[in-house]
Amino acid sequence: MADIISLDHIDVTFPQKKGEPVRAVSDVNLHVEKGDIYGVVGYSGAGKSTLVRTINLLQKPTEGTVTVGGTVLFKDHAQQVSNAELQAMRRNIGMIFQHFNLLNETTVVDNVLFALKHAKLKDKEAQEKALNLLELVGLKDKAQAFPVQLSGGEQQRVAIARALANDPEILISDEATSALDPRTTNQILDLLRDLNKKLGLTIVLITHEMDAVKRVANKIAVMQHGVIIEQGSLRDIYLRPKQELTRQFVGGSLAAIETLKAFNLGTLAANERLYQLVFSVKTVTKSIILELYRQSGVDVSMLYGNIEVLGDEPVGTLFVIVTGDDNQQAGALQFLNDNQVEVTQIDDRGIWND
Repeated sequence: MADIISLDHIDVTFPQKKGEPVRAVSDVNLHVEKGDIYGVVGYSGAGKSTLVRTINLLQKPTEGTVTVGGTVLFKDHAQQVSNAELQAMRRNIGMIFQHFNLLNETTVVDNVLFALKHAKLKDKEAQEKALNLLELVGLKDKAQAFPVQLSGGEQQRVAIARALANDPEILISDEATSALDPRTTNQILDLLRDLNKKLGLTIVLITHEMDAVKRVANKIAVMQHGVIIEQGSLRDIYLRPKQELTRQFVGGSLAAIETLKAFNLGTLAANERLYQLVFSVKTVTKSIILELYRQSGVDVSMLYGNIEVLGDEPVGTLFVIVTGDDNQQAGALQFLNDNQVEVTQIDDRGIWND
């Protein structure tokens, strides 16, 4: 599938009145396909918001190329479209933020209508569209309420409805759940996932919360000090993090690594192998380890196990030491592969080997 967003070799440098310029983003490449929910994760100051704001040129890069929907917006240090074309393109990119930025003196429906003021719609058509958008986010019954009368989650729903007013193909969520409690956060994330499915909406999710990405994203990029240190499918990054920061975000795999270190992996015998086993929804409930012992004749020591839900998919991970000669090891691997269990050998430093 073609990229709907392409950021190539993006640099963003901020000059300072005194001292050296600050390089907030450094030679970053990010490619988002149509229909993705792409999570950009990092601690505060990592450069993730600065990077993502280059998508609609709210932040113009110092270097690099920005392409959205096949149109080159920025290249060779310069904007490549007219300001009128850029404004039209920006209407195709909705944005929601941590702070809802609603107009407190106007009703909920008028907040949505505000985003339609440049649309070529008659008043009745605009009113009907605003109400339909509020129904889409579950707030049609609050159309005449004022933002102050709504909960934080409801206000964010209004902000989402407003962001969808011009039928964008892309929605950028910049820490949009950071100010919400866990239950409300999950409700907003579930709404974003539903909109992704119903509308074919491409979503770029900026967050420092791995649980948010784990709940809805299909791809992830981890940023640190202005660079992307790891990126790929959520499943691969979550189950096989390569960088220490990624392991910290992932949590479960970090716990696994700490557990494995306690076993002093450097003392593994010549006939011992350490594996990470990944069980999909088809195999997570099967007695694979018992059958492995019965059919392959190997000894299996289980060190650490966990089940997580990545998106809608339950995924089980199990770290085991398998003891047996070369033929038994080969037989064990063949059995696991035949039973659709993903197997990754881990070396004595606790590093995933491809």
